[in-house]
Parts: sequence; structure tokens; C-alpha cells
Amino acid sequence: MKQFAAFITKFAKPIVLLWSALLIVLAFFALQLPSKLQGDGFFYDGDHSYVTNELSDTFNLPAKTIFVLFENKTDEEISSALESLETIEEIQSITSPVGVEELNKEGYAYGMLEFDNTVDDYFPIIDELREKLGDINGISITGEPVISKDINVASQNDLIKAETIGLPIALIVLLLAFGTIVASLLPILVGGATVVITLGLLTLLGDSVNLSIFVLNIVPMLGLALSIDFALLLINRYREERNTQSVEQSVQIAIQTAGRSIIFSALCVMIGLGAMIVIDVEIFMNIALGGSIVVLLAVLTGITLLPATLMILGDRLNKGRVFRIKPNASRWQKFAAFVMKRPVTIIVVAIILLCVAMVPIKDIELTIPSTESLPESYESRQTFDTLDEQFGLGDNTPVFLLAENDEAGAWDTIEGREKILDIQQQLLDDPLVDRVTSMFTMANIDSVEMWEMANSNPQAPGALDEVAENFIQEDKMYMVTYLNAEGSSFEAQDFVRDWSEKDLGVDFALSGQAKFNQEIFDEIAGKVLIAIAIIIVSTFFILMIAFRSILIPLKAILMNILGLGATFGILVYIFQYGHFGLEATTIVLIIPVLTFCLVFGLSMDYEVFLISRIQEEYLKGATNTKATVDGLVSTSKIITSAALIMIVITGAFAFTDVMPVKQIGVGIAIAIAIDATIIRLMLVPSFMKLFGDWNWWLPFRKNTR
Repeated sequence: MKQFAAFITKFAKPIVLLWSALLIVLAFFALQLPSKLQGDGFFYDGDHSYVTNELSDTFNLPAKTIFVLFENKTDEEISSALESLETIEEIQSITSPVGVEELNKEGYAYGMLEFDNTVDDYFPIIDELREKLGDINGISITGEPVISKDINVASQNDLIKAETIGLPIALIVLLLAFGTIVASLLPILVGGATVVITLGLLTLLGDSVNLSIFVLNIVPMLGLALSIDFALLLINRYREERNTQSVEQSVQIAIQTAGRSIIFSALCVMIGLGAMIVIDVEIFMNIALGGSIVVLLAVLTGITLLPATLMILGDRLNKGRVFRIKPNASRWQKFAAFVMKRPVTIIVVAIILLCVAMVPIKDIELTIPSTESLPESYESRQTFDTLDEQFGLGDNTPVFLLAENDEAGAWDTIEGREKILDIQQQLLDDPLVDRVTSMFTMANIDSVEMWEMANSNPQAPGALDEVAENFIQEDKMYMVTYLNAEGSSFEAQDFVRDWSEKDLGVDFALSGQAKFNQEIFDEIAGKVLIAIAIIIVSTFFILMIAFRSILIPLKAILMNILGLGATFGILVYIFQYGHFGLEATTIVLIIPVLTFCLVFGLSMDYEVFLISRIQEEYLKGATNTKATVDGLVSTSKIITSAALIMIVITGAFAFTDVMPVKQIGVGIAIAIAIDATIIRLMLVPSFMKLFGDWNWWLPFRKNTR
């Protein structure tokens, strides 16, 4: 690190100019990112996706549907409105409610706009729909593409709202830590540059990678918080060294010490993010990609741009002094002495508190977000709720079964029709099935013999061929099953999971909301332990190498798990139980996984900050207890300030409207609060005291003190 530090101080101005040029270029692309974001990221390349595409390509069934709700409109007004939409080329077909009894009820009616799977970008289509219908009162649209677009808009609004709340408070915290305007603004400016450059890079990647709309919230949240944390650590060390060293020496020492901590901290965070890639669901891969880029850039700006800027500023870093920071080492000294005297009591009390916080986990309910993610103030959410209330769209869940026979035309034989009828009967025998739509039910025929007789009637030969063609094409056949359960229910998921394993004598696959949910749940459940194992094992070895110890990484991992368990319990208490003025709701499926992967790495920041300083003092010759006290005293303020900034930046998303974003922001804020107080300031030093020199034991290593 010495040569690297010397390089940074020697070429400080070119480094700042290079980053400035990169920022200007990528800022242009960053503004375009929202237009590249599509969907909520809950995509899995499984049976549901395959069947949906096949039904669209082979049977001309819609891949997506947008609903048009009419309230107190005459047939003429409805027809006129739908006719105005016929000029939109991407619409495959329009279903009008005029004259259709089941699409009308008590002053309400709804039509359907159907699209095939060739449409990649629905956002311009939705804009055009709203433009054509916007001046007509009592007409509104909804559906998955519309909800998705509105969540995109809500996410952009949420980002602005969170930054408006979080950044001013973060600036106040930095002012309290540094006392001067320049020193306080610098971390925010570096953090802002990191985020903008990342968003610009993601825009460039957006043409080749599907990016979730939630990237727009999570990447800035993570990038700002980490960049400011890293800057806080490095600036603090620089100012500490500046008391006795030159500007150049102070910057170099800060890079060699704080810079080393930043690199190890970032490695832990990137492992947590990278581990999510094993879960083959788009949102995890998006966050792993975007998060890894922003963390990498936070490290690069933290150990290049920031120290180069410090080198240029020199003592001008202290310009704009608001107030003088009074030394508070004596206060932290008393706190450290208190912890050192009562390690066992502190450990017992802290663990009891964390275990009590875990209790609500037993009631956790995980769901895949849908319309509930969108605030009720949005028209598309209100329209969907009206359709569900008036027409019961969610009462019966359709499950599509697509079967393939060995060769083309096999379904048109007697044996093929008998197989269709057999599959239909097996479905109807299932207690969860309400009804089945197939070629037989559409023709109101319940046997192959009756079908053959009706189709061979001399007066109407081949009368049923057209019906059959709707359900049979070459070697493929489909039918639709309607369940007496909601698509999001575990009963519906169990149904499609069990049926996917059945032997029907032909190759088949299922699709529909129930299948979609089942595949997402099973993919996460099946891979999450692998992701956790990767995080834990990798973190253990990184910390073992960094601190040359077995016990320190083991303690860090166990305490992280305790802290995260308490976090999940508190999340259930707040959101699922409906406390603090919130309406009771389920926990979004991805939140525990994202929180674990993100926070496990983020919380290691404070572990690395604290233990690095303790190790530094220990290697200078201090006893384990003295090294722990000195390390705690010198880092407590910086850890508290860094954690407070992280809590402010992420916790600001608690005031946003999109539920998954709100939950993850609150989850990270709670986890960091627990980690920086109960764990790092109490449990870690208490365990360090108890284990003494054994903290630094590593097999097959000679004592280098």
C-alpha cells in the first residue's frame, strides 16, 4: 500500500481530473436510466415463462393484458373509447364489454387489451393509452404492465424523497463529526459522484441486461451510505495524522491504514452481494450486479479520488468552521472501562435482548409483491382494487397446462383425445379444482365417442374441428384449470408443485400466477442456504487473513447472525403486526434474503474498523485489554457517526411509498443500529476482554509481536 499511497499523492491533480471527466460523461447517461428499467425483477426462466411464450406463439393467447375500467359509461361511450385505441399497433386484440354480461356489473364494465410476447417495452404504449383516454372521466387502466410502470414512477419519486430527507441529516451528522463545512461536504460529494457514475454504467448495461425498477432505489441507497462511511473513516484518520505529520504523509498514512480497512470492508460487502447470483431470480442478479459496481466504485473513489482531493485541499479542509469539536476521549474511555469491568454481564444482557427481539420471527409471512407494492394513491392500484372487488378477478386462479405428444397430429387420434379427456378428469378429481376449460368442455361433450359421433355427423361434418384447433396445434395441446384458491396462496403453490411431478404419460408443463409464485419461492428456498454458506465461509477466510485469527471471524459471524435474527423479528413486529401507524402487511419475500446478504457485508465495516485499530495497538506491544480499550476509544465516535449516517440514508426510505423499498430501507437501518451499538460497542469488546490473547491465535503461526 505504500507505493500505491505515494502514487496517489504524486498524481493527485490528474486523478481528480480523470474522475471529474468520467463523472461528466456518465452523468448524461445516468439521467436515462429510468427509461431502461422494466418490471419488478421477479422473473425466473422456468416452466411458467416457457408455457406463457408457447401459448402466445402457438395458440395466439395474450402474453400480457391491460384492463380498461369504465364507470357509469354508456355502450356508445365504451365503444368509442375502445375504437380510439385501435390505432395502437402493438395491441393484439381488444375485448369490449358491450353486450357481455360477465364484464358488466352495477355501473362498472371492463374491457381487455391483449398483447403478444413480441412487445418488449410497454411504457410508451401505456403513455399512449393514457394520452388517448386521459381526457375522459370514469375511464382508467390497470394490469401488470401498468402497475410496473407506476412502480417505476413511484420509485423515482421515492428516491428524490429519501435523498431530500437523508442527505441534509447526513450533512448535520458530518458537521457534528468534523465541525467544518468543507470536511462535511466532501464525503457527500464523493458519494454523489460514486452513485452517478454507477447509474451511468448501469444505463450502458441496460441494453443487454434486464434491469429491475428497484435498482433505482437500492443502488443509490447502498452507494451513498458506503461512500460516506468510507470517506468518514479516511478523513478522520487523515485529520488525526495531520496533528503530527505533513499533508502528504498524513494522506499516505490514511491510505495505508484506513484504506486497508476500506478494502477489506468492501470485500465483505461484495461477497454478500455476489452470493445472491446463485439465486436465479432476476432481482437478485440485478442487485448483485448494480450493488457490486457501486461498492467497487465506492472503494475506488474512497482510496483514489478522496485522498487525491485531500492532497489538493490540504488544510483548506478545515475551512468554513461551524464549531470546534471538543475531544470526548474521556467519555469513551469511561465507557470502555465500564465494558472491560463487566464483560459477562454485558454479554448476557445483550444476548437476552437480541433473543427477545427474535421472537416475532415465528409468525413471519413471506409473499411476492404485486399490486400491494404500489401506494393506494395511484389510479392503477385503485382500478385494480375496484376490478377485484366488483368482478372478483382474483377469486379463481387459472393454471395453464401445456402438453406435448410424441409427434404432430397425435392429439387428433382417438388415443390422443382419450388422453386429453383422461388429463381433464384427473384435474376435475382434484378437490382444489373448480372447473376446467378444454376442447371437450367448450363443446359440452364428455366422452370421446360423443365427440366422434358429433364430428362425423353427415349434416355437419367436421363441426368440432374449429373447436379442437383452438386447443390443439400440431404436437401441442393446452387446457386451463381454475382453482378455488388465490394465486398467491400456499394451497395454489402446493397444487402446481404436486401436479408438476405427476406422470401423465406425456411431457407437460404448467403456467399461471400460482406456478410463477411456486417457482420463485422454490428457487429462493433451494438456493438461499448456498448463498448464506458462500457469504459465511468467504467472510470467515477474509477476516482470518486480515486479522490472522480464528476466533475473531467466528465471533463476528455469530454476532452478525444474532443481530440479523433480531432485525427480522423487529421487521415482523413493525410491518406484519402493524405498529407505528403502519397498516399490517406481509413481509416481501426478498427482504430477508436481501437484508441478510447486504447487511452481513455492511456490518463488517464496523467490525473491520474496530478490530483493525485494536490489532494495530496490539501489534505495537499493548496488552489485549489495553489494545481493546484504545481501539474502542479511538473508533467509537467514528463508528457511531458512520452508523448514524448509514441509518439516516437507508432509514429515510421508511418515508417512501413503495412497500418493498420501505421494508428494505427500514430493515437495513435497524440492522445497522443493532450492529453499531449492541454488537460492536458492547459484545465485541466484551468478548475481546474474555478471550484475551486467544483472540489472536492462529494455528501454525509464530507470534510476531
